[in-house]
This record gives sequence, structure tokens and C-alpha cells, in this order.
Amino acid sequence: MDLTVVAYVIYLLISIALTVWVARTLSRNGRVFIGDVLHGNEKLADAVNHLLVVGFYLVNIGFVTLYLRSGETILEARGLFEALSVKLGVVLLVLGVMHLGNVWVLNKMRRRGIMERQQTPPIPPTAWTAPAGA
Repeated sequence: MDLTVVAYVIYLLISIALTVWVARTLSRNGRVFIGDVLHGNEKLADAVNHLLVVGFYLVNIGFVTLYLRSGETILEARGLFEALSVKLGVVLLVLGVMHLGNVWVLNKMRRRGIMERQQTPPIPPTAWTAPAGA
């Protein structure tokens, strides 16, 4: 019996579930960094966060579907597990690299924002008067 189609279905289900889980985790936890980078502008942080999630889905689901094709026919359970382990391992590595890339970019943006805030000179007080008797 040819198990290639079974391997495709299992691969797609697991890969897409992993992609959704990683995207949600990045969205939920990355929003804090984006809000900090954008100086507390919540609406803009939400919009940027949503755009990043959409891009993450497009890249990862596109990769998963392009990587779906198998060059060999799977005839037994052992071959099914071996094919799935290779395919899912590659998908996990790609998700990990995408995650590290996102964290690196967000951290770089955050550090740049912190540096910009530190370089801004303080504003002189307005309506300052000299103390009495000076």
C-alpha cells in the first residue's frame, strides 16, 4: 500500500499547526518589544505586529507547501516515519531560524530606540525664575 499521501496529510497537519503555534507565540510576546520600539503607540504596535504575523504565515506556509513533494514512494510505516522526521525536522529548523531572525530584528530596533532616547538632551524648564534673593 502506498503511504505517500498519508505522509503528505500528516506532514501538512503538523507543519501548519507548528507554524500557527509559533506565530501566535511570537505575536503575543513580541508585541511588548514592538510597543517599546514605537514609544508606546499601541495602535501602531498592533498594526505592525499583525503585519509581521501575516508575513510569517506567508513565508512559512509557502515553504511548507513547496517542501511537500517527496521524491520517493513510501510503502511501509518505517518509511513514513523516516520521511516525516526529515520533513518536519527541516520545517522546525526553518521556524527556529525565522524566530531567531524576528527576535534579532526586534532587539536591534529596541536598542536603536533606547539609544535615540538616551541621546535626546533634556528640555530646559519653561518659566523658570531665579530664587528670591539671588
